[in-house]
Amino acid sequence: MIKGAIFDVDGTLLDSMGVWDTIGEDYLRSLGYEPRENLNEKFRILSIREAAAYYISEYSVPLPVEEICRQVNGWTERFYREEAQLKPGAAGFVKRLYDAGVKLVLATATDDFLVETALRRCGVLGYFSDLITCTHVNCGKDRPDVYRAAMERIGTSRENTLVFEDSLKALRTARDDGFLTVGVCDRFERDQAGLAAIANFYLKSYTDCEEFWKFALA
Repeated sequence: MIKGAIFDVDGTLLDSMGVWDTIGEDYLRSLGYEPRENLNEKFRILSIREAAAYYISEYSVPLPVEEICRQVNGWTERFYREEAQLKPGAAGFVKRLYDAGVKLVLATATDDFLVETALRRCGVLGYFSDLITCTHVNCGKDRPDVYRAAMERIGTSRENTLVFEDSLKALRTARDDGFLTVGVCDRFERDQAGLAAIANFYLKSYTDCEEFWKFALA
């Protein structure tokens, strides 16, 4: 039986990837710079501080990291405070894991105050014992540090801990580090076939997942 579950937030629990889908390039253009590459795809697995450092190193944006983070968070705060919604069925899914005694923890590239604001409003924050961000571990999800830190907080092991992710790149990081993985379908991940192929279990939705419960709680 699974003893722990590590959940990504954007695109996995929250239907919120739309707000991030263009912000990397839109913010840069607002400063008068034209992106040279697909920043939105690149930034999907970076922390906000890593993205800010990238603006500075690659585009010579003349602002400190802290100011870039403040400005980007200002763009997104209203969305998380007032608009972001859980994906259909996510609340009941998380509650069922919690009621089964599975220890739950969040691992996200998004700043903690944004995540806490949205999940508290949506009524599920209390199911999670902790929240680890990529900023806390000083790296993005191209490295497994955030998953390792989350697992340490709940005291489980890779063999009985699931990582839920909607991003193929992030899920591959967790899988390559030995975690059990669940790919969660989200329209902003283009390679759903790849996500399904590398996951131990693939969820098209939280509302049609009886096979998952046989897999996770047996």
